[in-house]
Amino acid sequence: MVSLKHSAAALVFFISSAAVADEMHAPRFIASNADWNAAAKSLPDAADDAAAAFPPLNAALGTRFPGIEKSTVPVLLPIDLAAYRKDRDADSADAATSNKYFGDFFPSKFFLAGPAGYDVTFWIKPSEAGFKFNWPKPIEIELGGAAYTYDLDDPNHQEIFPPPKELADKFPGIKRILRENHVRYAFERFGVPYVVSIQCYDRRPSSKYISCREADPVAIRFLNRLVTVGGTPGQTIAEPKVNLARPTEPAKDGFSYYGPGDLIPNSGWHKMPGRADYTVYARVRFPMEAPAYIKSQSFLHWGDCYRTGHVGRLTHDAPYHCKVNDKPLVFNESNPENFNYPWRDNFCEMRDFLVGQCPGGYGHQGQDMRPSNCVIDNDGGDRCLPYQHTILAVHDGLMWRTPGNLGAYVAWNTADEHVRFRYLHMNPKMMDDDGLVTGRPVKEGEVLGKVATWGDYESGTSYHLHFNLQVFTKVGWVWVNNYMTLVASYENLIGGRGTEIKAGDPAPVIPDKPPVVLHPTPPPAATAEAKPAEPKSMTDAKPVEAKRPEIMKAEKVEPPAKKKMRRKKRHKRRSDDD
Repeated sequence: MVSLKHSAAALVFFISSAAVADEMHAPRFIASNADWNAAAKSLPDAADDAAAAFPPLNAALGTRFPGIEKSTVPVLLPIDLAAYRKDRDADSADAATSNKYFGDFFPSKFFLAGPAGYDVTFWIKPSEAGFKFNWPKPIEIELGGAAYTYDLDDPNHQEIFPPPKELADKFPGIKRILRENHVRYAFERFGVPYVVSIQCYDRRPSSKYISCREADPVAIRFLNRLVTVGGTPGQTIAEPKVNLARPTEPAKDGFSYYGPGDLIPNSGWHKMPGRADYTVYARVRFPMEAPAYIKSQSFLHWGDCYRTGHVGRLTHDAPYHCKVNDKPLVFNESNPENFNYPWRDNFCEMRDFLVGQCPGGYGHQGQDMRPSNCVIDNDGGDRCLPYQHTILAVHDGLMWRTPGNLGAYVAWNTADEHVRFRYLHMNPKMMDDDGLVTGRPVKEGEVLGKVATWGDYESGTSYHLHFNLQVFTKVGWVWVNNYMTLVASYENLIGGRGTEIKAGDPAPVIPDKPPVVLHPTPPPAATAEAKPAEPKSMTDAKPVEAKRPEIMKAEKVEPPAKKKMRRKKRHKRRSDDD
């Protein structure tokens, strides 16, 4: 049985007191209470002594699922355990490499176990598994079991449907849920919450997206293969705690930010407000060097107002505004407002993406941020050049990313945090070349890549990083507003406390901040060449190093070759993130 220090009878072992308005606060957690004796009795040999039964299992499965013994909850996997152990005991080479034990599924390189439980993903090729639908690509299935889950406030937009009878009998209380473009099966076994999840779209089948009706039978087949295979009983789990310490001195660089949920006026879904979430979900390193700016990419300068319409032409340096508000904009990505404080939340900004934690159920899923400055090629340009600033790992963790994919996750599992952060808009080709794929461990502060403009192609979006956060709940991984998590991270990075701009406060004046020009137009030639002054001494004659505006701290990486596009198409791009 999992031991909990100071656990409450109701198993809600850490609920922060009512948060003071406008102050950061910690998340709430609900503890699991694993019944390891029941888990031991579910084994093929129905063991009575859990402490004796699980170590041999961990040793047997550890070669295929490294670290399985670290899980504080019983590990379920879709494996023919008897066949696997038989081959392993016989020293068969199949035990080390063959996927025949997993039926139609095969494990990925993502398996992460620790104090918070475990997470794993498997693949299946529907075209080879006898399903009735025709989907040519492999489908990834997520599975997780949790020693504690995050307890979130409403709204929690989702749809719940009755599960098939075969699953209801086998998994009492199981729920079939559609949430945030995933079909999910959430159930409890041995006192532990487990979730099986597949990304899908609640729409008619197409060649681009798997529908949830197609994904559902895959999840059912996966669930029917699950058996108990590992984990370590008796591990002590203390109350999760998130460090909320903040600098006491004001930030020297004038760092300021609008409060969480305070979107650019009317930029939310159907003009709804954002989510005023002051929760710091994890203590992380900020993903860029300072200064950096959390800013809207769609409703600020050079943004296209994300399908809400605009007044004025989107041509170089032309004035315009979005139809949802009257904020004056200029069609130039290097506009000073894009690269200055204050920050502004854009988690629930207008997008067509399902976000259960946004008031309307739709939103942006995360935060867009820009680095310290805009670098342009020539005078008069209106696009920031990619690959001028570095992106860093926010924590020690494990990468989860399929080669060629735009999104890259860093996940970690500790006694205090069960989270994963996603990076978007880096160049996928560069990430592939750097080996940023599933199974690679990373260290906090490690360079993961460069800020880019990759949407579905080079220059397919503005120069920024989209950054979002998921936490594990009783319905699996869900998006939460990471704005205050980033505020806390940034304050720690710069060693100063930011100033929150509240309702009624005057809007700050945006200082001028011209872009850095790599190839400026040379000034007109002088009529007469000035004669250099004679040095007073030999020491005065030492050469002086030429000073240039700061572009970046990291080396410049040449962007990959790209096709020339007509100007009409140059700004026709995906507005933002997947």
